[in-house]
Amino acid sequence: MEPRRKTRRINVGNVSVGADAPISVQSMTNTNTADAIATVAQINALAVAGCEIVRVAVPDLEAAKALKRIKDGINIPLIADVHFDWRLAIAALEAGVDGLRLNPGNIGDEDRIKVVVAEASARRVPIRIGVNAGSVEKDILARYGHPTKEALVESALRHVHILEDMGFFDIKISIKASSVPLTIESYTLLSGKVDYPLHVGVTEAGTLFSGAIKSAVGIGTLLARGIGDTLRVSITGDPVDEVRVGWQILKSLELRRRGVNVISCPTCGRIKFDCAAVATEVEKRLSYVTEPVNVAIMGCVVNGPGEAREADVGIAGGDGNGLIYLKGEVLRKVAEKDMVDALVEEVEAFIERKKRR
Repeated sequence: MEPRRKTRRINVGNVSVGADAPISVQSMTNTNTADAIATVAQINALAVAGCEIVRVAVPDLEAAKALKRIKDGINIPLIADVHFDWRLAIAALEAGVDGLRLNPGNIGDEDRIKVVVAEASARRVPIRIGVNAGSVEKDILARYGHPTKEALVESALRHVHILEDMGFFDIKISIKASSVPLTIESYTLLSGKVDYPLHVGVTEAGTLFSGAIKSAVGIGTLLARGIGDTLRVSITGDPVDEVRVGWQILKSLELRRRGVNVISCPTCGRIKFDCAAVATEVEKRLSYVTEPVNVAIMGCVVNGPGEAREADVGIAGGDGNGLIYLKGEVLRKVAEKDMVDALVEEVEAFIERKKRR
């Protein structure tokens, strides 16, 4: 792991981004933003899963009109995603959003950009410049032939300079591609040219299986290099899964802790009980937990007892039964049929004791 890159700090609502602030997990709704009730419900579900900043698409005035009701119904910072129409950015700011995602070069002429920048500055609302490989300007593509890392960085810096020339520096940048190597190369190049906080992610990563893997490789590589201040996992499907995968990436790199970290056997011929079923059910039943806790579910006589002892709470299963461990000490023996209930019970008790300290 490389040391985290030094960036300037911005504030998105009550969430600090950059500098030494924790790397935050973001997501984006897939509801019709104009449907405030559905959008609020989805955002609140995202928040329960651990989403710390949420973005909504604002494609038209009906969506912009719903922003105030959405903002009033949620408890995490709200970012408005605006393209092409400067008036939607103004409407979003007037509705009280905590951030804008826009590229100033595509929302209108200089005078209109100035109006948006002045309003954002007066409200202390940061702007995220978001460049994707699929939307690089034609003149830049003409020079490079296709979306290279140099093309993506040049596009991002073009928009940054527009804001800087207007005296606006409350900026966050993303520079994404669906190609994992191109994403890594582009962020690495950009990180050496600016000290603004970076929002990292692999765009259009695919469905849950492929998207989680691409995101883990791309985002994980960048974070291991010390690059990244916020992240979003892009998955085709339920955005709650984006949040769950995002947290798992952070937990895997030991950058943040939240909820249950399950350590379980990959399974082999030495297993004497249904380890996979127990691990799956325990993870499901403890999915509501936010307190960090390591839970081991092991079925191998080679590694099982050692892993179970090292976890906060663990079970080392054998032939029809298992030993429950608590902070390295054997607590009791349980039958296989009682393993899930017993492990969940001990984890919940462990968390309650931690809270009382």
